[in-house]
Amino acid sequence: MLSRFMYYAAYAKHRGPLGNVRKGVLVSMGRGAITAHALMSLEARGTLFVLPGMETYDGMIVGEHSRDTDLDVNPVRSKELTNIRAAGKDENVKLSPPRLMTLEEAIGYVASDELIEVTPKSIRLRKKYLEANKRKMMRNKPKE
Repeated sequence: MLSRFMYYAAYAKHRGPLGNVRKGVLVSMGRGAITAHALMSLEARGTLFVLPGMETYDGMIVGEHSRDTDLDVNPVRSKELTNIRAAGKDENVKLSPPRLMTLEEAIGYVASDELIEVTPKSIRLRKKYLEANKRKMMRNKPKE
């Protein structure tokens, strides 16, 4: 019979906060229905929180960036239509499933410049300032 025991080593002093464990976010800069074509290119930049067909607006957080900075993206960009027909050109878009958050996860995830929008049908994350130029202005503003 195999038994495993865990022993308590020792108390240690508090080492302070964990630091920056959260990455930046992908922020929508378009208004309308999210397209699968746009999400296909955004998937390489980070983890998505939205599905194709969902409505979005300026300042809504649509994903987590793979880097530490916030990135403005356009999730409503549609595929260009042309009159030229090419064999095999039609792409079937395969997206990985989005990371859907519960209210508790959203509360733990948001930063100081972000808000949680709760409706009966969905939980959305957004920036406090919806316009991109206003966000940049507030980010560059000196702390008082």
